[in-house]
Amino acid sequence: MSRRTQAERDAMTVEIGYALVSGAVVAAATFAGVFLPAVFLELPGGAEHLLSRAGTVLGALVFVLRVVHVLWRFPRTAEKRRLRPAQPSQPGRTSPDS
Repeated sequence: MSRRTQAERDAMTVEIGYALVSGAVVAAATFAGVFLPAVFLELPGGAEHLLSRAGTVLGALVFVLRVVHVLWRFPRTAEKRRLRPAQPSQPGRTSPDS
């Protein structure tokens, strides 16, 4: 197992922060989307309670799914971003495009 560089550790820290913040934003938007009808319409107390519970449950589910999705995707995208070693020059070639 190879040791991670400081840049790789920093990238993972940023990715975790991004996952948590974007998950919280998506969860809040989901909760608002479910609960907003209770705010603007006059609904019976039971319906407001049901929408509140449904918004909370769906918001939590969306939060977990978003965090898992972002962190699951990160190792694969990190490998693509690594710089590959430079290709040794080839004799007789005047430019890399030829």
